[in-house]
Amino acid sequence: MNILVLSFYYPPDLSAGSFRTKALVDALTKATGEAGRIDVVTTLPNRYRTFVTSADNRETFGRVQVTRVALPMHRSGMRDQALAFAVFAWKALWNLRGKQYDLVYATSSRLFTAFLGALCSIRTKAPLYLDIRDIFVDTINDVLPRRVARLAMPLLKGVECFTVTRASRINLVSEGFRDYFHSRYPEGHYVFFTNGVDEEFVRARFDPPQRTEEGRPTIVYAGNFGEGQGLHRIIPSLAKRLPEYDFQLVGDGGRKDALVRELEVARLTNVRVLPPVPRERLLELYRDAVCLFLHLNDYEAFRKVLPSKIFEYAATGKPILAGLAGYPAEFLTRHVENAAVFPPCDVEAAVRALRTLRLAPVDRSAFIERFDRGRIMNAMASDVMALAVQAGKL
Repeated sequence: MNILVLSFYYPPDLSAGSFRTKALVDALTKATGEAGRIDVVTTLPNRYRTFVTSADNRETFGRVQVTRVALPMHRSGMRDQALAFAVFAWKALWNLRGKQYDLVYATSSRLFTAFLGALCSIRTKAPLYLDIRDIFVDTINDVLPRRVARLAMPLLKGVECFTVTRASRINLVSEGFRDYFHSRYPEGHYVFFTNGVDEEFVRARFDPPQRTEEGRPTIVYAGNFGEGQGLHRIIPSLAKRLPEYDFQLVGDGGRKDALVRELEVARLTNVRVLPPVPRERLLELYRDAVCLFLHLNDYEAFRKVLPSKIFEYAATGKPILAGLAGYPAEFLTRHVENAAVFPPCDVEAAVRALRTLRLAPVDRSAFIERFDRGRIMNAMASDVMALAVQAGKL
């Protein structure tokens, strides 16, 4: 069985999609048996300008061949991202020459990797399995200026319709996506395999936190600094309101400059902005934190998502302070003990929520067992295989 896997990010790149795809490829490798071949088409590491790591354009790991496309230098702007995707799509389609696949799998937080999967599916005449991690049309409608969004919507909705209706099976990472897709594409075949807890976090020990040199406990945020996270709208005011804590912000993204400007204006001495770090170092930062911070901007689209960071944070056992609304807030409250939720961008509510937390690790072994990444990806790999069988390809 030959499977084509499309993912814009793949290890050693740092991204939720990267870690998720690698776990699925590992599960598919076991599920396909000795006769199977998996071709992964992705990009050379490019998630953050401040995290530079090397990788070969082509690598073979047993029956898995990874092809990495070199992209032009880009930041996080829409124009740069569009150009980067165009290069990725062109080279991915070029890579199909002379190849046949039994199934095409595409994972997408941005709509256009899913769209590329639909094009590859047509070209290879293979069924398409989509893994949807975000509702791009919904997000863009909130994030872009109203006039620009109004002009872009007809095209984006057309691309979404073409892509979703082409798919034979669609996995929705968040149950919060259910109503959106069922109401627009009721004929789709939907399944739900969430993100999960990676083995590194199960094995790691998160000892009692250490205080900084100034003697203050540390609140850690690790992830993207984009418009979707809205850190520039919450952290400066929150850090000013909580001078008894140090804040460590680890990552990069399109709104980093805005965040840094706000911090400079506020003249804060209890906030450090650190570049992205490898997972080994990230585990150390989590260990030394007294609390982990999560935040999504106050947009309607983010009431449907399920951040992968929830699973990573929860595995540490550390208290979680989260600015969330809608489905992610419900999920965190229902499944994760010692997590406090406040309305996004509401500083005073965040302070009150922090006061409700027990600033000590708790046992979340039941959560870890339920959302073990390996178990979830094994089940998803079986579903991918079932689609190929259903399509008469085996």
